Amino acid sequence: MGEFEPEFTDVIIIGAGISGLGAAYRIHERNPRLTYAILERRERIGGTWDLFRYPGIRSDSDIFTLSFPYEPWTRSENVAEGANIREYLDATASKYGLDRHIRFGTHVTSAEWDSSTDTWTVHTEQDGAPKSYRSRFLFFGTGYYNYDDAYTPEFPGIENFTGDVVHPQFWPEELDYAGKKMVVIGSGATAISLIPALAKTASKVTMLQRSPTYMMSMPQHDPMVQFIRKIMPRKLSHAVVRFRNAFIHILTYVMFRKLPKFGRWLVRNRTIAALPRGYDVDVHFKPKYNPWDQRMCLVLDGDIFAEISSGRAEVVTGHIDHVDATGVVLTSGERVDADVIVTATGLQLQALGGIKIVVDGEDVDPTDRFVYKEFLIEDVPNMAWCIGYTNASWTLRADMTARAFAKLLAHMDAHGYTHAYPHLGGAPMKEKPTFNLESGYVKRAPHALPKSGVHRPWHVRHNYVLDVIDHRFDRIEESMVFGRVKAPLAEAPQEQTQTA
Repeated sequence: MGEFEPEFTDVIIIGAGISGLGAAYRIHERNPRLTYAILERRERIGGTWDLFRYPGIRSDSDIFTLSFPYEPWTRSENVAEGANIREYLDATASKYGLDRHIRFGTHVTSAEWDSSTDTWTVHTEQDGAPKSYRSRFLFFGTGYYNYDDAYTPEFPGIENFTGDVVHPQFWPEELDYAGKKMVVIGSGATAISLIPALAKTASKVTMLQRSPTYMMSMPQHDPMVQFIRKIMPRKLSHAVVRFRNAFIHILTYVMFRKLPKFGRWLVRNRTIAALPRGYDVDVHFKPKYNPWDQRMCLVLDGDIFAEISSGRAEVVTGHIDHVDATGVVLTSGERVDADVIVTATGLQLQALGGIKIVVDGEDVDPTDRFVYKEFLIEDVPNMAWCIGYTNASWTLRADMTARAFAKLLAHMDAHGYTHAYPHLGGAPMKEKPTFNLESGYVKRAPHALPKSGVHRPWHVRHNYVLDVIDHRFDRIEESMVFGRVKAPLAEAPQEQTQTA
């Protein structure tokens, strides 16, 4: 089938990570007659868990809520390493036959909707050659950040540094850091997991931060989880542990948000207990903001505190003045020597993988559109996207999104509709950020994602419990336009109905 005869499937899913694989499973489960293809830019399954390969890469939430509800996590860990997560995704895709639908090495560049046929044409590059696909529906499982460009601020004099400078998003597998002095710039989730792994072989690791971050420790192996799994069948125990972990996380989050002073005291108290007597906790581990104004970092079994206590790692808090040939000089005059500088400085937000969207010949900027029920985009037909929670595991909403989209497809099939899209109408809508965090990657690009309104169904809410209730009692036709194309001809008129 050549470029002039695009391959056709009912559904095209972009991305073979957690979101894309989950969507494929749920769509086929609810709509077994629909055909689908998964277009994956990389050569392997995994998405984020294939891209990031830096030492210590792991989940920053428990693996039972990060794994799929229908495929139990069988290893003993409560928090999983990146390589094991990718293996789990690979095994899940193979078990359910999802891998047979993946087109690897396929870089999607644009997608065009044609209302005369109610179909999408998706343009891709494979091995440098163009190839097109056509489908009735489109699902974006592309995540929320730019895979090609990480965020790296300007550090004066960095070009004079004689050692290696690396970013965790593009970690070179051949990098040898054994016995070397390493400086990790940043104090987010990446740095917190990276530093203990580096400290095992580097001579010294310094976490250089501008300001402290909230950190809470979680055990890699939870005795209660192991007990539940021992006394119950595998599928039942997976469901129970998944519910338990989600419930505990939600309660903890609510406690921190409702009682911030207590939360600050609790984190500080636990940090003091984990570090040597007399350590200056208030300089290096006392943030100026309240808990969960930014995402809280997960420490695994207190590992980073143990490395600091042993002297293999240290924390330096201050602002960088410049970088010279052998290290970093702070505005205070203090310097930190380094053989390797790791810029763990964050991600860059990006909507829909940077893919160009065109509807009936008109370019669509997704950042100018509101989000409907967290998975559809205002006035864009037959297209869904997946965006996770900022305060809970990604998969909790990814699975909810996949089930909602599968339900929409079944509803359309039952009623003979060929297109559907959410429509705001003429009523004005106030805007709020889609990500409700004060984190640097959000503040740097406040308009990088589609917009959230301030009330349902246009409100991107980071509340798993309320979302579960909403999706359970969902009115599928609320604020939606449904219709059907009469004939696959450019001049064919269409019938459509709108339900307010």
